[in-house]
Amino acid sequence: MSGWWVADTLEHGGVVLLFSWAFWVIASIVLHELGHGVAAIRCGDRTPIESGHMTLNPLVHMGKWSLIAFAVIGIAWGAMPVNPARFRRGSDDALVAAAGPAVNLVLFAICVVLTVLTLILAPEKTANSMANIFFMGARLNIVLLVFNLLPIPPLDGSRILATYSHGYRRMLMNPQAGSWIMGAFFLIFFFGGQYLWPFADHISASAVGLLHSLFS
Repeated sequence: MSGWWVADTLEHGGVVLLFSWAFWVIASIVLHELGHGVAAIRCGDRTPIESGHMTLNPLVHMGKWSLIAFAVIGIAWGAMPVNPARFRRGSDDALVAAAGPAVNLVLFAICVVLTVLTLILAPEKTANSMANIFFMGARLNIVLLVFNLLPIPPLDGSRILATYSHGYRRMLMNPQAGSWIMGAFFLIFFFGGQYLWPFADHISASAVGLLHSLFS
C-alpha cells in the first residue's frame, strides 16, 4: 500500500472503482447541498439563488479546498449559504437542515433499487461489478445521512436539535462549549468511520437482500 488513497484504490479496484467513488462522493455532496437550497427557497430565503449556488457545479458547492482535500486525503465537504432571518417560520431552520440528509436517504433508496435491478437484469458476467458501483453509492449515502444528523455543530443535526431544544441552544451559547464541540467534531470526523462504515455496510446489505428476495 502506498498510503495515498487514490493509488490504493487503483491498485485494489482499478480505474472504474476510483471514478465510481469520486462520482458518488461529489454527486452526493452536491445534491445534499442542493437539498438545503431548495428547502431554503421554499421557506422564503432566496440566498441560495442570489449567491449562485443553485447549480450542479461541484466547485460552487465544495470549493477548491474541499476538492483538493478529497484528491489528497479522500475527505470532502460542501456548503449552502442560507439566511435563517428570511425564513417564514421558526421551525424552518430545522426543515432546511433536514433537507440535506433527506436527499441522502433518497439517494440510498435509489442506489439500493439499482443494485437489485442490476443483479437481476444485467448479464451474469458483469452483474456483480455493475451492482457494486450502485452499492457503493448506497453505503456512502448512509454514512452521509448518519454523520450529518449527529447533533454536533456545524452538522445538520445540531441545527435540527437547536430548533426544538432550548437547553441545547443554551449549551451552545456557553463560552466553554466551543472547545469541546470542536474536539468532538474532529474526533468523529476522523475516527467515526470505523463505526459508520460497518453500520452502512450492514444497512445497505440488509436492504439489498430484502429487496432482492422480493423481486426474485
